[in-house]
Amino acid sequence: MFRRVLLVLLLCTACAAAPAEQAAPTAAPITLGFSAWPGWFPWQVAQEQGLFEKNGVTVELKYFDSYTDSLNALATGTIDANSQTLNDTLASVAGGAQQSIVLVNDNSTGNDQIIAAPGIKTPADLKGKTVAAEQGTVDHYLLLLALEKAGLSEADVNFTPMLTDAAAAAFVAGQVDAVGAFAPFTSTALEREGSAAISTSADFPGAIPDHLVVTRDLLSRDEKAVQGLVNTWFDTIEWIGANRAKAVEIMAKRGGVTPAEYETYDKGTTIFTLDQNRTAFTGALDQQAKLISDFLVSTKLVDAAPPLEGLFISKFVEAVQP
Repeated sequence: MFRRVLLVLLLCTACAAAPAEQAAPTAAPITLGFSAWPGWFPWQVAQEQGLFEKNGVTVELKYFDSYTDSLNALATGTIDANSQTLNDTLASVAGGAQQSIVLVNDNSTGNDQIIAAPGIKTPADLKGKTVAAEQGTVDHYLLLLALEKAGLSEADVNFTPMLTDAAAAAFVAGQVDAVGAFAPFTSTALEREGSAAISTSADFPGAIPDHLVVTRDLLSRDEKAVQGLVNTWFDTIEWIGANRAKAVEIMAKRGGVTPAEYETYDKGTTIFTLDQNRTAFTGALDQQAKLISDFLVSTKLVDAAPPLEGLFISKFVEAVQP
């Protein structure tokens, strides 16, 4: 399924210096996972343009139709790295996964949405209604935030857990009253006549950041590969800025939408520049992690707050040459 799903990031001016010549590749290939979210589709561009190799890292890029499957793959060490949300990373760490965040891909600024049927105008109107979302993931979290802001809790709705693609389809079919979804599944959900978004990630600035997350095992055995991944990201964003039409074509194809549809996701995902990354690692991420941890515990999505020591590793973005 698509995750939280472009980016548009593309308007970012983030730049990382591309190596003057191709760097020597790392000894062993790194398996990097990603799923359908505009802020993560640049990895497809990186692969097709040979930017991993240019930055000296050998990568097996693995696309997951199900975002949850990508989370499980990283948590079990089946893959070495994955792009995923902060709250999902915290949930994994709370469950014992050994993971670290080395890069901020983006912030969701509207592409995560709670979409409701005609007649449901606000989150408060969800009381007694049936709402579908992928349990324990970011759009479930967005639903809980929206309900809390409206003075409600999950107990006030009939929550129905479903994979995001299935949830969007069920909503269109009239089987549920509302759905929590991310782009491009938001486009699917809005095909229901009269439906509309009643709350989005834009209502909760900074609540849904997305990251490149690596296993502690990879950190301990191949920091050069991790640096290569981070360098490649900024090199890719620079390439996208200079080749937007071609980049959108690549990313739209990976997302299963047209380039025109992909462009509609532009404002809903904000790609972080190198400077924004460095600033985030100076304290903003710690603050957001504490807020999310408290929320996860209070809503019983996790049993205990995850340990934050070693979660945020800033040295890789610090080492990128602007």
